[in-house]
Amino acid sequence: MIVLIHLGLCWALKLYRGRAIVGGTDETLLLGAVALITSALASLANVLIDPQPIARSVTFGAPLIAVVIMIVARAMWRAAAVRSGIDLTVRPARTVVVGAGEAGPQLIRSMLSPGSPYLPVAFVDDDPWRRHLRLHGVAVHGTIADLERVIEKTDAQCVVIAIPSAHSDLIREVSARCTSAGVEVKVLPSVSELFGGRVSIRDVRDINIADLLGRSAIETDISSIAHFLNGKRVLVTGAGGSIGSELARQIAKWHPAELMMLDRDESGLHGVQLSIHGRALLDSPDVILCDIRDADALNRIFEERRPEVVFHAAALKHLPMLEQYPLEAVKTNVIGTANVLEAARRVDVERFVNISTDKAAEPTSVLGYSKRVAERLTADYAARAEGSYISVRFGNVLGSRGSVLTTFAAQIAQGGPVTVTHPDVTRYFMTVAEAVQLVLQAGAIGTDGEVLILDMGEPVRIDDVARELIRQSGRKIEIVYTGLRDGEKMDEILRSGGEADQRPVHPLISHVRVAEVSARDVLLQLEIVRVDLAVGLLRQLCSVVPTEGDKTQSAAGAA
Repeated sequence: MIVLIHLGLCWALKLYRGRAIVGGTDETLLLGAVALITSALASLANVLIDPQPIARSVTFGAPLIAVVIMIVARAMWRAAAVRSGIDLTVRPARTVVVGAGEAGPQLIRSMLSPGSPYLPVAFVDDDPWRRHLRLHGVAVHGTIADLERVIEKTDAQCVVIAIPSAHSDLIREVSARCTSAGVEVKVLPSVSELFGGRVSIRDVRDINIADLLGRSAIETDISSIAHFLNGKRVLVTGAGGSIGSELARQIAKWHPAELMMLDRDESGLHGVQLSIHGRALLDSPDVILCDIRDADALNRIFEERRPEVVFHAAALKHLPMLEQYPLEAVKTNVIGTANVLEAARRVDVERFVNISTDKAAEPTSVLGYSKRVAERLTADYAARAEGSYISVRFGNVLGSRGSVLTTFAAQIAQGGPVTVTHPDVTRYFMTVAEAVQLVLQAGAIGTDGEVLILDMGEPVRIDDVARELIRQSGRKIEIVYTGLRDGEKMDEILRSGGEADQRPVHPLISHVRVAEVSARDVLLQLEIVRVDLAVGLLRQLCSVVPTEGDKTQSAAGAA
């Protein structure tokens, strides 16, 4: 009887939910209250029952002994926790976990560890086979549609989406429900970011705009990727950039014999080396400082290092800037690509992957034209070089340097306004990690001369992105529409007219072919263009700044 009363009071006071700091004064007072109430109720029951089932001394002594044992046990646990450096002053947030699949139970185990900032109180899961399931003592209370009710019932303060493969639609739904319930929502990284690692509370992070727009489940053929990367000498150009650095990070996990990171930006090389190795002294042979415009330097590096696989990500990518400086786009995106292709051909590279852009489909800008030519150059080398040469085309990546997200975030931080070109303009989006994961898959399955196009999902209105970021900031920020700039399209496309959507190997990768163009012909035409531009520039200068001869003739005419 005493045991039942004692357990009932502990449950009623929710001691098992961590209402007080373990081993602290508040918990000691609660335990003392449990002992007094247990003793009083047991004594009352003992008086009312005839004959008395237990001795009167037991009704007073047993609860006190039980409480002393509980206090001593908690004090010992507290002392051990302090020695281990666990902060017991942090009260864990009562947490509902969305998803009772493989990642959910792993996360629950981590949440139940000492010092965890989360206290799991419920699961929700849409799988009917998991209804009323109990994992590590935490029950499934319903589906995602029941989330608000479960939050209220369990007095939850936080929701964690424990589904690494969660699509952005699901994340948006859970985020909206949590907003209406007034609780914070967090998420596990995507599958591509976890890269097969075990899940723990260290992986839990806040939701960002990339989760709301770009996440999708991606299945890759691990064996095919491993086959062309494992044990190979791999070189990445533009390794200091957004795409190049993520390529380097993911390639490093496939254990190449050597990973060479080439860029002209020493700060970018410092960052990527630090992210891979945890140190960045820039004194090791894995970082190569070189400009792809320098053909002689490239040839020398390729001859010395003999790469077997090349990912060419070096490029100029900002459309408005290249509209102002078209020759710079030609020098890097066209001539630079030709230099890398030729250097690769000289050392018989086994596989060459050129990173392209959706702006190369039906190009209307300098950037689009330059990348289209780069695709055609790659196709030409596929026809006459020993190895396999392919291009991979995709749209905007979320969170890359200079992307719309970073621009909007900076504008919001400054108090606005946020500038959008047009309320109806749309773009394709994908996270950097997901794009690179598909680039590696494309590199593994592409055949010589193909352009592989990544499925970017549905296009997203830029105006919606801006409004979502403003909503997340909690501030009132004005949106200003500036109008489309030269070379910009209202809607991007991934394939040009005549490029059929054929997906023979992977459901998210299309295979198309582009017409070849000889590097020799391109360079010859560029020389002609350069001469024409130079003559035009000289004529313009002569018309603005008169020469001494012009001045003399003008003076004579006036006289």
